[in-house]
Amino acid sequence: MLIHPWDAPHDDAEWQTWIAGHDFGQLAVNGPPGEPPFVQPLHFAYDAGRGEAVTHLARPNPLWAALEADPEVVLSVVDDYVFIPGPWQAPAGAPPEHGTPTSFYAAVQLRCRAHVVDDPAEKAELLNRQVGHFQPEGGSAPAAVGEAPYGRLLSGIRGIRLEVTGVRAKFKYAGHRPAGTQERIAAGLADRGGPRDAAAREHLLRRRTA
Repeated sequence: MLIHPWDAPHDDAEWQTWIAGHDFGQLAVNGPPGEPPFVQPLHFAYDAGRGEAVTHLARPNPLWAALEADPEVVLSVVDDYVFIPGPWQAPAGAPPEHGTPTSFYAAVQLRCRAHVVDDPAEKAELLNRQVGHFQPEGGSAPAAVGEAPYGRLLSGIRGIRLEVTGVRAKFKYAGHRPAGTQERIAAGLADRGGPRDAAAREHLLRRRTA
């Protein structure tokens, strides 16, 4: 992922705050020799304090052999993406049709070392951490070895602890454009009001004032 200086996060707090509200991504695992990578969509719970994300997958998932052969993986999260029409980006004084269309998006890639969790008690603890993240209001019985309703299901999954070893983050929102162009883009997003337009506009305005 190319990251120009104007698209880089201003500090770690920026990407950490963003990913705290984004807990669905794609886990990329190196495939066997001659094969493409495995890419697994999944929910995860990121813990900044521990420097890790936790998740789990069904035992029959085909990526396990590849993951155990090479535990260096990337957890990729992309959101707040929109298409920006060319006229919105036309330079001052140029015809609108000379503007360059582009994409805006926020992206965080966590480089991780994966640790497979097979111990039943550790899997139960991992599942409870995930449920606590996604369902903080409660309402579900905790997972516990040998106890209903989830104890008998533990054998059907394997847990994954993703130890974060590096971070690449990008907020592509016209950071290198003149103020007048940024204002035109912000107005266009507000008028269009499509999916994710409000989030993209918020990024653009926030990063202008940061």
